[in-house]
Amino acid sequence: MAKFHSFSFPYLCLAFLVCFILIHASPAAIDEPTGLVDKVCNQTSNYTFCVEALYSDRRTPDADSYTLAFIAFGVAYANANSARDYIAELLKNTSGQDYHSRLEICGHDYLRAVSKLEEAYNDLNSETFFGLAKLAGVASKASDHCQDAFRGISSPPLGSRNGDLKRLCEIGAVIAKLFTGSS
Repeated sequence: MAKFHSFSFPYLCLAFLVCFILIHASPAAIDEPTGLVDKVCNQTSNYTFCVEALYSDRRTPDADSYTLAFIAFGVAYANANSARDYIAELLKNTSGQDYHSRLEICGHDYLRAVSKLEEAYNDLNSETFFGLAKLAGVASKASDHCQDAFRGISSPPLGSRNGDLKRLCEIGAVIAKLFTGSS
């Protein structure tokens, strides 16, 4: 029979507490997207990406279409801003003129994307919905233009970021259609 040590009970309690905190402090798994998220994401090119992007915000499970629009455009804005900062870092550390010129193109593209997504966010604040889809489209085209700048390069430095921004803008455009009734 195993001998019970007096010091094991406090350690057992501590281990239980740590497990409890880790389970409850970690982001909740997405068991089932809400009907609204499901409706939106089913209209995008990548359902899984859409659900994960929207659920990166803790407000999503209780979000109405207005809040979901804020979430979608906020995530897209944060993504574009992050990419713009990344481009600035790449520009500091790049010596080749051709590569540098391509990055400068992307820098301008992402500046435009950030500006249009900020404009969309401001439109949401003023409850002006008719321009949202167009603004998302302009930001998406900026990522396409950046991707085109690296055509012929085997590993474009912004390939995944461009794809993510394009998919995030698509989510915003789908949500915008909820307000305007356009298809």
